[in-house]
Amino acid sequence: MPSLTTENYIKAIYQLDGEWNLPAKQSSDGDASVRQAVATGAIANQLSVSPGSVTAMLKTLRDADLVEYAPYEGVRLTASGQRLALRVLRRHRLIELFLSQTLDMPWDEVHEEAEHMEHAVSDRLVDRIDAFLGYPGSDPHGDPIPRSDGSLDTGRGTTLTAWPAGQTFRLVRVLDQSSDFLRFLTASGLELSAVGKIIDHEPHAATTTVIIGDQTTVLSEHVADKLIVVNH
Repeated sequence: MPSLTTENYIKAIYQLDGEWNLPAKQSSDGDASVRQAVATGAIANQLSVSPGSVTAMLKTLRDADLVEYAPYEGVRLTASGQRLALRVLRRHRLIELFLSQTLDMPWDEVHEEAEHMEHAVSDRLVDRIDAFLGYPGSDPHGDPIPRSDGSLDTGRGTTLTAWPAGQTFRLVRVLDQSSDFLRFLTASGLELSAVGKIIDHEPHAATTTVIIGDQTTVLSEHVADKLIVVNH
């Protein structure tokens, strides 16, 4: 049974490699399991630990055949590491949805609770939660939920920054699950499935102006890049 620390590292590496946005990179022979190297400094920042601690842990993960790691070259998940990352994400996202739908917890609270609970529940219990919820495809923030067989839909849509001005959109995914960020979105009317329209993009100010219902909001590029939308 992997430790809490192991699971946190493996999940962080998987997400730092771009899990939020797109499918795994393909190699020249079509292998979709190949992923890019992740810098140790990025892992240290993600987990708020020292670079020395990261280096020591990556050696442990390498010995367990969960990562490929060489000093100064970054780290990649092995096939076993990817499977573990998806198991942890599956637990986390199903717990989030369970807390949201069953206990009526707001979307700005479920992420932190799931961070604690994802290491304490068994895969068997998670499968029961999955069945109880009707085998959902995404969590309260729109992130795709890995299936029990390890498969994962890569998602759809594009960032709000890249959406054409004058066109309507529907918000389907939020890439930042921090409580403050989600509360800001709620106050702006930008909850999941919200429908709006882009008034304009201002490249010099790096802002995007949207209207949701009768509410107009100016978003920074930093915020708009974390919102995934589709055509309404």
